[in-house]
Amino acid sequence: MNNDHNQTFDVIEVCLLAGKIMLRSGAETYRVEDTMMRIAAAFGIENSHSYVTPTGIIFSVSSKTPTQLVRIVDRSTDLQKVAKVNGVSRKISNGELSVKEAYEQLKEIELDAHAYPIWLQIGAASIASGCFLIMFQGTWSDFLPAVIAGGIGFSSLIYIHQLVEIKFFAEFLASLLIGLLSVLFVFLNIGTELDKIIIGSVMPLVPGLLITNAVRDLMAGHLVSGISKGAEAFLTAFAIGAGVAVVFSFY
Repeated sequence: MNNDHNQTFDVIEVCLLAGKIMLRSGAETYRVEDTMMRIAAAFGIENSHSYVTPTGIIFSVSSKTPTQLVRIVDRSTDLQKVAKVNGVSRKISNGELSVKEAYEQLKEIELDAHAYPIWLQIGAASIASGCFLIMFQGTWSDFLPAVIAGGIGFSSLIYIHQLVEIKFFAEFLASLLIGLLSVLFVFLNIGTELDKIIIGSVMPLVPGLLITNAVRDLMAGHLVSGISKGAEAFLTAFAIGAGVAVVFSFY
């Protein structure tokens, strides 16, 4: 009896760890809930219940076992971790992993840093800014100003966010800096179309995945998660727009 009780707690730990990794890595809430319940079912717990929001996970397996809660403080985008957790979940469903082996593999995924180096992220954001400018029918003469403004803006976002943990201010200041640099380029006749340079440069700051997940959660019936993610995306968009608007108000 005691062994069964310990086994149940081990399964709960595996489910919570899988859900925590996925939610912190940018997975949709309905996918997190489904994965946790599938893992529990694969280990013989059929009537599990999970409730996931962007900031927390509530998981229960029976009335005799205490309900577990995990608080999610920081979230990022790491779809490789989401894919790896899904791979572990499939192995569990196929009976290829024990509870202990599954927990060890999930712990390795959690501790492994899959994110690209900061310099590579800044370089990718710079090139993407120039490509977005061309996509929005900008001229090739503005390609380099957009690359520089986008790269500096994205690097300032990372640096400011490390100093001030309130993401809104980091996004606002980054977009403000992009606007100032774009105006400077046009003033020095390095750039020609101010609006296209700004649009291309701020695109790496736009919360595309967050908006997508908000819509998918709403379509799946997860109203709390969908609305909260939509509100977070709106605040990010507002911060970007406000930063650019401040520059235009003095231009």
